[in-house]
Amino acid sequence: MATEVRTKLLNGVDVGQLMHTVDAIKKDPSLAHFEFRAHTEWMDGARSRTEIRGFHGAGKEDASREEPLVLFGDEPPVLLGSNSAPNAVETVLHGLASCLAVGIVYNAAARGIEIRELTFDLEGDLDLRAFLGLSEEVRPGFGDIRVNYRISADGSQEEIEELCQHVQRTSPVLDIIANPVPISVTLEE
Repeated sequence: MATEVRTKLLNGVDVGQLMHTVDAIKKDPSLAHFEFRAHTEWMDGARSRTEIRGFHGAGKEDASREEPLVLFGDEPPVLLGSNSAPNAVETVLHGLASCLAVGIVYNAAARGIEIRELTFDLEGDLDLRAFLGLSEEVRPGFGDIRVNYRISADGSQEEIEELCQHVQRTSPVLDIIANPVPISVTLEE
């Protein structure tokens, strides 16, 4: 008689694989180091095209993507673009919401909390005077980001609030936005 192996999926997450990954990293912390890469080419005007394919993680180069993932950037007409794609700061908002969603869903699954619905609304305030070189008094990036989320889940209000607090402490994108990250920009010859 064959033994059937059943995978427990909660919120679309393989909880067994998630726990296996956590245990593997506990045993070998070097597996937690990842290097992500992107290649961007300017197209025309405000348009750019970014390809994302390979990355290094879990101790090896990942080649699971047969074709690159492609993202486009542009600007709205008021900022001289053709409105064919989100602009860079809108993409940052997407990155933050996407990271928070993954964090909430994965951590809820690990805690046995079923999520029925999860939505985010984000707003970011930006003063263009710095970008345009008109002021050194304002920062060129977002001065404020507001995230509102709605969740329908089988956890208590207290469990959901604690889950969200945990995700805010552990979100890579929230951390990248909230804390200075050393960046080097080099002209290649």
